[in-house]
Amino acid sequence: MTEQLLRAADIVDRLEPQLKRDIDQLRAQHGKGPHLRILYFTDHSPSILFKNAQEKVARRLGITPGTQGCDWGHVTREEVKRVITQWNRDPAVHGIFVHQPLPPQLDAQEISTLIDPQKDVEGIHPQNSARRFFAKARIGSCTALAVMELIDEALRRSGGTLEGKEAVVVGHSEIVGRPVGMLLLDRLATTTVCHVATKALQQHVERADVLVVAVGQPELIKGAWIKPGAVVIDVGINVVGGKVVGDVEFEAARARAAFLTPVPGGVGPVTVMMVMKNTVEAFKLQQKG
Repeated sequence: MTEQLLRAADIVDRLEPQLKRDIDQLRAQHGKGPHLRILYFTDHSPSILFKNAQEKVARRLGITPGTQGCDWGHVTREEVKRVITQWNRDPAVHGIFVHQPLPPQLDAQEISTLIDPQKDVEGIHPQNSARRFFAKARIGSCTALAVMELIDEALRRSGGTLEGKEAVVVGHSEIVGRPVGMLLLDRLATTTVCHVATKALQQHVERADVLVVAVGQPELIKGAWIKPGAVVIDVGINVVGGKVVGDVEFEAARARAAFLTPVPGGVGPVTVMMVMKNTVEAFKLQQKG
């Protein structure tokens, strides 16, 4: 079996011109374009790297970015609330993105409720989460949307469909695992979500036609577990010995998967593009009043 890598660059190259045209049309129609505000953590390397990538892509597309850095070790709830409240009240701000994971002194669920639902470009506000449950969300989780975009790329290449497929999601976080599970169900995949209490994880993985892994444990999923011909989306980002690796044992998985995302260069850049797509969607919602 010859595996096909699902590289972010292929998807970004397809999506970016479409999104840029959309933004140009909105600017011509409304006399302004989308503004995105990003709250990140100045002493947290992953946050800095993600912020830099977001700024770069936003400027390339014609979205105006603005950032606010907070100190990971000392940031308080009051500080974050003050920044978000200011952005909520500013009509020139159309999208708000707060980097996760949050420092341990902040409560992620509480912070999610502070963001204006129409400006919540990560789709984490309870209103947006509830709409997702009923398949009515206009703004969804950026990483979950990126995962689905990569799955759809595999389906486009193979001519397949998700309907009736066995889908297994390993990890049940509120920003990846749970929303991915809902999106797969919406597409009529038979979906199992595994988590820390799941017994016989290998057995679940072995029957997956579509496997999504978002745990944050390097090479947790062994290549020998992968069902031959499966689509494997590895969301994990782990640094081991100075090297970035995913949650899936990559080289061994290549021998069995039909489609596989590399780490890095797979989910991450597509997630950035979904942030921009959601920012445009938020802009449209706000222009309708």
